[in-house]
Amino acid sequence: MTESPRICDYGDSRYRQDFWEGRGRDYEDAVERRVLRQFLPRSGRRLLEVGAGFGRLTTEYRAFRQVVLLDYSLEQLQYARDHFGDDGYLYIAADAYRMPFRAGAFDAATMIRVIHHFEDVPAVLRQIRGALAKDGKFILEFANKRHLKSILRHLFGRNAWNPFTLDPVEFVELNFDFHPDYMRRHVNECGFVIRRTAPVSWLRLGLLKRALPVGLLTALDSALQRSGWAISPSIFLDLQLRDGSAMSAPASDDALDILRCPETDSSLRRDGDQLISESGTRWAMRGGIYDFRHPLN
Repeated sequence: MTESPRICDYGDSRYRQDFWEGRGRDYEDAVERRVLRQFLPRSGRRLLEVGAGFGRLTTEYRAFRQVVLLDYSLEQLQYARDHFGDDGYLYIAADAYRMPFRAGAFDAATMIRVIHHFEDVPAVLRQIRGALAKDGKFILEFANKRHLKSILRHLFGRNAWNPFTLDPVEFVELNFDFHPDYMRRHVNECGFVIRRTAPVSWLRLGLLKRALPVGLLTALDSALQRSGWAISPSIFLDLQLRDGSAMSAPASDDALDILRCPETDSSLRRDGDQLISESGTRWAMRGGIYDFRHPLN
């Protein structure tokens, strides 16, 4: 791409209140947590949560000694920090196309309900790959273009796009659906092996969610996941880094041991409420959050 990719910024939006809390999405939240528990390692040193937002799923990563929450929204991260504190957590405001981490900094990474906001998927995948240590694990969820509802709408002539073509579809600005084969191709090209796949949220219909309890919906969803049919609205991939030449993750929990200047890839030193790179580029620390969105210079 010749131009810089567009950035989706939730800023001070009411995403938490208007989309999750009391909005009838307990079923979606439950099935996503269930798959995460199945795919996550039982223990680890450091996990990167890409697009952590307000920390909806962060409690699922307790097995890791340190969790790094990355999001572009300073406001969403501030809510997460107020909720989780600093013990075992780091908060990074940054563009996922330019992540400020040393190579091999993380044992594992997750990206749930996030990649559909990115128009340059390979670029984001390369950033995550570079941040993972040898044999690093990556759990990726993506919105499925070829889901059952879109197939039926296409057959009856009600879709403006074809769910069977591989190209992503942008149904509203910076909201993309991806064909499963498109995503498989790009994760493989980026050096990941697909270990397991879980098609989820089969029963994402208002009528069903109002009529059936969450526990039953979750159990039914788990049964449908075993079908292997990639026609659900959402798909999880359990990925393993294939390249054995990646670096080992650092043992230290000090932020400066894993952070790098995203513009120069040089190390950083702390000076009061700023981080300064070897070339003199300055980055702010705002309320306990490392802000790498724009340099202070």
